[in-house]
Amino acid sequence: MTKDIDHARLAIILNDLRLPAIKHGWPAFAERADKEGWPAARFLATLAEHEIAERDRRRVERHLAEARLLPGKTLDSFDFEALPMVSKAHVMAICAGDSWLDKGANLILLGGPGGGKSHLASAIGLALIENGWRVLFTRTSDLVQKLQVARRELALEAAIAKLDKYHLLILDDLAYVTKDQAETSVLFELISARYERRSTLITANQPFGEWGKIFPDPAMTLAAVDRLVHHATIFEMNVDSYRRRAAIDRKQQGAGRPPNFATIKNVGALSRRDNQPET
Repeated sequence: MTKDIDHARLAIILNDLRLPAIKHGWPAFAERADKEGWPAARFLATLAEHEIAERDRRRVERHLAEARLLPGKTLDSFDFEALPMVSKAHVMAICAGDSWLDKGANLILLGGPGGGKSHLASAIGLALIENGWRVLFTRTSDLVQKLQVARRELALEAAIAKLDKYHLLILDDLAYVTKDQAETSVLFELISARYERRSTLITANQPFGEWGKIFPDPAMTLAAVDRLVHHATIFEMNVDSYRRRAAIDRKQQGAGRPPNFATIKNVGALSRRDNQPET
């Protein structure tokens, strides 16, 4: 019976075994097992399952805290109806992660400001964390500044290697990196270091043909695009800005007119090698 158990000694043993969930939860499970007459195997399995579930919950909490995702940006709150050619099923397949993150494949979201790129990128990151992957979301300019500091301290290689713990690195707003040799060179080194090893998600306002505005050297531009597009899924989200559309809708509704709904021009996924998306 549970009353005959040395609770203090059991707590010490469970601490030594690093089983905190069982330590705190076993009395309730033991009481229920006594009342319902559980066999020993069921009681043991229930405790083990409880420990695993709690470990998974704590892991997700830790990974969410370190990911720095945009608050409130989920797949449920993403307006797929405003982007009718973005397949929700395709996005959900991407969120499983196992078919592309293990291969170091990339995901690129292209389109004008306010088209939902950052929302979708953060929502995908959230879903991946819930499925057991590690993700970091950062503005590209912020990360580049940190890498520049690391370079000045002769620690750039170590700083880039530290990012390897993330299965997916989300670089938001690539366009806002200034066309400066120091900034773009560390960005290129990051892209090169993760190539075919770790996955990167890029959001950018410009199509690839305008990336010469980001990288000052044409050869560096070509090499960066080459590494990112190889083994990549690309979504071209060329839609009116959500923010601009919402403002127009409010104005029209205030004047008694129906809201204006934008249509998507083109959404596609491709791989440079075989023209098929890798999800």
